[in-house]
Amino acid sequence: MYHKLVLPTLAALSLGVQAETDSLTREELEKALDQQAKKIAELEEKVNLAVEAVEAAPAAATHTNIGGYGELHYNNFGTDEDIDFHRFVLFISHQFSDNLRFFSELEIEHSYAGESKPGAVELEQAYIEYDINASTTLKGGLFLVPVGILNETHEPDTFYGVERNPIEKNIIPTTWWEAGAAVTYRFADGFSLDFASHSGLSVDPADFNIRSGRQKVAKADADSFAYTTRLKYTGIPGLEIAGSLQHQDDITQGAADASARLIEIHTAYSNGPFAIRALWAQWDIDSELADILGKDQQNGYFVEPAYRLNEEFGFFARYSVWDNTAGSANTIDTEMRQVNVGVNYWLHPNVVIKFDTENRLGAQDGSGYNVGIGYQF
Repeated sequence: MYHKLVLPTLAALSLGVQAETDSLTREELEKALDQQAKKIAELEEKVNLAVEAVEAAPAAATHTNIGGYGELHYNNFGTDEDIDFHRFVLFISHQFSDNLRFFSELEIEHSYAGESKPGAVELEQAYIEYDINASTTLKGGLFLVPVGILNETHEPDTFYGVERNPIEKNIIPTTWWEAGAAVTYRFADGFSLDFASHSGLSVDPADFNIRSGRQKVAKADADSFAYTTRLKYTGIPGLEIAGSLQHQDDITQGAADASARLIEIHTAYSNGPFAIRALWAQWDIDSELADILGKDQQNGYFVEPAYRLNEEFGFFARYSVWDNTAGSANTIDTEMRQVNVGVNYWLHPNVVIKFDTENRLGAQDGSGYNVGIGYQF
């Protein structure tokens, strides 16, 4: 646009010079031409600077992206009813160069945070990612641990059911992030290998509650780091098979002598309208205190078939079994079983309304239903 203004301006200046030529001496003409040449040079410089500014502005903007997700839940179990804006999340990422990026995720849990309030403000991700080459990527900062199906991908439009499955809540425990460094190596034929060295859990030796052991990198004890390895295969369209192994020398961060290992294996497969997910996970804790409590072993699994009628409707059923007191010293039945059956209705590929019934069996008892709405952008 700016170049279009230059040509008419130059033409007008040229005509003005030609009209005065007959009445000017040679010296006066040369002086006039020099002045016009300086004006033209100044004008061209201004135009070039303006063009560079206009072209640079949108280019810089495309390097920074914003997104997010959220979900509202209504849970009804007879006398136990509640409605909760469970998560409000914002993503911000920035592309420094072709091989250097930044990712972050800021979340408000349960809508209202503060002293004695149910919610929390949490920084779930903030890391730098660097591609060494086409097959190897480094990561450093605060990131989601590479384990399970939902821990790294848990936007509400990507899974069935209002609530996340209980295995990836009570055993893994999703959402689980730590601080450290990681490397991903992608092989040929769809294989990839992740290795991460990062901060670890800090469970209370009085109960060895895995989920409560998440420190969320908030002035976290770092006496004992953890190490996570994952091997994943995605070489067949629609198929993911993966297994993760984590080791931590002391899961109590010095409060007791308790080394721990987590093993997790899962598969997710979709073919046309049919899909199925299955996951098994187990903690083995080497500690006399954990053994006395029956918590030296904690495990669980779920199986979830689903059928997508069309782009809008999909149905699922999920059977979950888990036990956070599965050690041999425990002589009572503490196994939890749960059956969920429900439907997802996608108003848009990234906006979903959910409904499911929930039957709790085994050591727990009760039934009810869940309703939710979720989105991501």
